[in-house]
Amino acid sequence: MPPKYKFTRQQIVDAAVEVTRKIGIEGLTARSLASQLGSSPKPIFGLFHSMEEVQGEVIQSANRLYQSYVQKGMADSKYPPYKGGGIAYIQFAKEEPELFKLLFMRNRTGERLEENREEIRPLLNVIMKNLGLSEDEAFQFHLEIWLYAHGIATMVATSYLDWDMEFISKALTDAYEGLKYRYTGGK
Repeated sequence: MPPKYKFTRQQIVDAAVEVTRKIGIEGLTARSLASQLGSSPKPIFGLFHSMEEVQGEVIQSANRLYQSYVQKGMADSKYPPYKGGGIAYIQFAKEEPELFKLLFMRNRTGERLEENREEIRPLLNVIMKNLGLSEDEAFQFHLEIWLYAHGIATMVATSYLDWDMEFISKALTDAYEGLKYRYTGGK
């Protein structure tokens, strides 16, 4: 009969996300996770092979949370859908700085941005529809606007900037309109 564990995998992942929120992924150790759980490290390694496996689950959990921000931002009628996605990206950085750093400010050697195209499909569809661009042009447009949004988000996540969302909204509009002019010739 397999051993009964005090915690489920999901409870351990949830606790690991909390540790990451508090002190960052570099602080997520077996000891810090066990402390969060009020346990020894033994139950962790009964359900996970290594802390790297736990960290991988934290990344997936953080990405699901981030995706929910983007979906909500795009559906919020306060902003047009594409802008709502950018605002949500920055809001995620502001509200979840350690998870933002984990997803967007870690070493990504070996990953290819092109592999994530399906993940941003809803954003590309909005760009193609609104600006009449091809998918490749929409992807390039998104990369260029994302560089701008990422700069703001990074400065927010690291507490370098504390801009209000109204100012951020205006800044994103300015960048969008400039790129729109370049890609469409002012149409």
